[in-house]
Formats: sequence, structure tokens, C-alpha cells
Amino acid sequence: MKKFLSVILIYLVSLPLLSQSADPLLEPARKKMAAKDYAGAKADLTKILEANAKNKFALALRGEARMSLQDYYGAVSDFTVALEIDSTFAEALNLRGEAKTKLGDDESALIDLDKAIRFNPKFTDAYTNRGFAKYSLDDLQGAYFDFSKALELGLADADKYFNRGVIKAELGEFVSAIDDYSKAIELDKTDASLYNYRGVAFYQTSNFDKAIADYDQAIKLDAKDPLKFENRALAKSAKEDFKGALEDYNKSIELDNEDPETYNLRGVLKNVLQDYEGAIADYTKAISLDDSNPTYFDNRAQSKTEKEDYAGAIEDYTASVDLYPSDPETYYQRGLVKLMMNNNYDGCLDLKRADELGATEAKAAIKKNCK
Repeated sequence: MKKFLSVILIYLVSLPLLSQSADPLLEPARKKMAAKDYAGAKADLTKILEANAKNKFALALRGEARMSLQDYYGAVSDFTVALEIDSTFAEALNLRGEAKTKLGDDESALIDLDKAIRFNPKFTDAYTNRGFAKYSLDDLQGAYFDFSKALELGLADADKYFNRGVIKAELGEFVSAIDDYSKAIELDKTDASLYNYRGVAFYQTSNFDKAIADYDQAIKLDAKDPLKFENRALAKSAKEDFKGALEDYNKSIELDNEDPETYNLRGVLKNVLQDYEGAIADYTKAISLDDSNPTYFDNRAQSKTEKEDYAGAIEDYTASVDLYPSDPETYYQRGLVKLMMNNNYDGCLDLKRADELGATEAKAAIKKNCK
């Protein structure tokens, strides 16, 4: 297979405005914000701004309300006006940076967040938001620094440890990631995703029993997420608990029957169990949902080869080559199947191509079969 990955996602959390004006006119809007009546807060703040368009705190607070209503463009507009009034307004720079990140404008967000930190070097939320922007730009080391700085400056909370744990995991520092996830769990034992992510890290360190224990707890807290069952199935497969793994894949598909990767992984398991018909059916379903992934064609070709459907296997390997023409393994496997069909000429061409692309096992096959 070309890949065997779980995608880890990081999420953004809208952050509250730090500096608060003593203006009593803003209190009703703040109370509505606290009660999550964002539309009501926006309406109140609009009235205040109609009377005084240069109230930077009202502008920033209305921008926050708009962010909570997912009106990010409107939020950016409010923060921009506030910054025209006071270009050193760190809270508005931070929140505009966050809004820009929500809009995918991470480069511009970084400019705002750098300024926010320059005007307030102990601005914890700005470090967190800058960490998110850097993460989106694949600057993992930079994100690691910013999330660590947020932990250093602010009160410890589960989200901060989780954010840094995600970065550590993506940097391959799984043992250290487990430490951060564990600290997050100490602070919040009710978040199923924390156990799930720590389970992934335990899996990556081949500690499958602990991974399964974490997935068990994650599923206990949230039994509606198909990914948690898929992750547990992977760990059970690693322990050769194939029956348990199959049950988990079945449950994952029951919860979400539109994910091609789950069908692919269940097909891999069925192939191991020598249920080649079942494996082929799962790979076929995966291909019907995503016909752009060469791995699915490769895997189906392997099962077809086991059933001695060599023509079908070659057809699938050829589809894989069309999608990913630089994979030496696909040429190597197709070459072997062609040799099984006594098509030595074409088989040797594939083996030679595999060798050119770097398949280490191809040389021996060429020496044995190609004169």
C-alpha cells in the first residue's frame, strides 16, 4: 500500500477580547455575548456605534460578535476601523488575525499577530492564534514555539496542551505528544478527542494495548464518531485481533458509509483473512467513492492475484500506474503478474521500469526471469 495514515486535524477556537473598556454602555452587549446571544450583542453595539463611530472597544466587540456569527469579512471590517482609530490596539490586531485565519488568509494574519505580540509581548491568545496560522502554513516548528509560549505565559488548560501535542505528533515526537495529551486529559477528562489523539500517539509508538484503552474511553464518551472505531480497528489488527478489528470496521461503516478509506482498510483486513471476495468488494466500494486513489487499485489487484484473476489484476495495476506513474512497487507487482501469465516480454519491461524507479527487489526478479 502507498499509505497507511490517520489524518490529524487541529481546530480553531474563537477567543474572548482581553482588554475591556470600563464603558458601562458596553455591559449589556458583553452580557449578551456571554449568553451566546451574538445577534443581540451585535444589534446593541451597532446602536452604540451610531452614536459614536469612534468607540474602538465597541467596534472590537462587534467584530467579535460577527466572528461568532461566522461573518468573518464583517469582523475584519470592524477590527480594521478600530485599528484606524488606534493602530496599537493589540486586541483588535489579534482578533483580526484570527478572523483572517478563519478566511484562509494566513500570511496576512501573521502580520497582524506579529504586531499584536510586538505591542503586547505577553499576549497569550495572540501566540495561540499565531500558532494556528503557522500550522496552516506548515511552519510546524514555529507553531511549536508559539503554543509553548502560550503555555508559558497563560494559565494551563487542556486546549493549550492539546494544540502543542498535535504539533509534536506531526513532528514525529510521539512520546512527547503523549505527555502533552496526558496533561490535557488531567485537565479535562470528558473530552473524547483527547483520548483518541493520545491513542493515535500510542499506536505510533507500537503501544497497542494503551492505544486500545484510550480508544475504548474515547468511544465510551462519544460512540457516534466512526474514526474512533476505525482507529481502534487498526490497533486491534496490529495485535492480530482480527475478529475485533472487523467488528470495529463494520461499526465505523455503519456510522459513515461514505468514507472510502474505511472500506479500503476493511478490505486489507479481509485480504489478510483470505476472504478475497470480501476484500475485492470493499476495494470496489472504495473505488466507487474515490477513483483517484491508486492504493485502492493496487490493493484490489493483490486480492485478484490471490484469486488467480490475473487479467483483472493487470487491469487494476494499469489503472494505478495511470494515476501514479512513478511508483516502482506497482510496476514490480504488475510485472510479476505478467510473468505468471507467461507474458515474459511485457513482464520484464515492467520489472526493468521498477528497477529504474528504485524498487530494490526488482533486480533479483530480472536476474531470475529476464534473459
